[in-house]
Amino acid sequence: MKKLHATLLTMVLLLLMVPVYTFGMHIMEGFLPFKWAVIWGIVFIPFFMLGLKDLKKIFAQNPHHKVLIALITAFVFVLSALKMPSATGSSSHPTGVGLGAILFGPKVMAVVGTIVLLFQALLLAHGGLTTLGANAFAMAVVGPFVSYGIFRFMKKRNMNKGLSVFMAATLGNIATYVITSVQLALAFPDPVGGIMTSLIKFLSVFLLTQIPIAAAEGFLTNIVYDLILKNNPEGVDGYEVKGL
Repeated sequence: MKKLHATLLTMVLLLLMVPVYTFGMHIMEGFLPFKWAVIWGIVFIPFFMLGLKDLKKIFAQNPHHKVLIALITAFVFVLSALKMPSATGSSSHPTGVGLGAILFGPKVMAVVGTIVLLFQALLLAHGGLTTLGANAFAMAVVGPFVSYGIFRFMKKRNMNKGLSVFMAATLGNIATYVITSVQLALAFPDPVGGIMTSLIKFLSVFLLTQIPIAAAEGFLTNIVYDLILKNNPEGVDGYEVKGL
């Protein structure tokens, strides 16, 4: 049965990896003004450093978690590479970061998300190097912290685990796009209404496509989470309780 689950999961991931070409990206290369590209890079760096520290601690406690981290990285890469056109200079897509945040905490995802975004920028022209800090802050910092917070909040209240995973992944995805909208609004305020008018415009465009995508990500994250727990009933859940 475990082999069947692994085979089915592999088939799903391979299907998801079929290239989807659109005109969108995370926030594409060169789209942000230089000032904002630098600011978001500086804001993001401390989270990346904390993530490296957490990752070393996880591997020291249990080297076998390297395989699971690799799986989570692949999961994020595949999901966040799927995209559809949205606001100019960006796109709507799943993020996949909720799974790793639930299992290992949000700081680790700052490293995982950065690796994913870097490879996507270099190999798929999805995102960019100048916008790496902004994209990483939205997808690899804010999204995971929201997912982690929602999951912990619901778990402490003994709410259904499946619902907790679904809500964590879904709201983490939406939070990413709220921050992306803020980033774009700050960089490109409306000539008449300013930042708030621009923010409302970006949010209205993003959320139209992002809400159903986020819900779909929530369902898929639930499936993969269950598969992981069935194959690692003690290691993962034990780390989840003791190590964070």
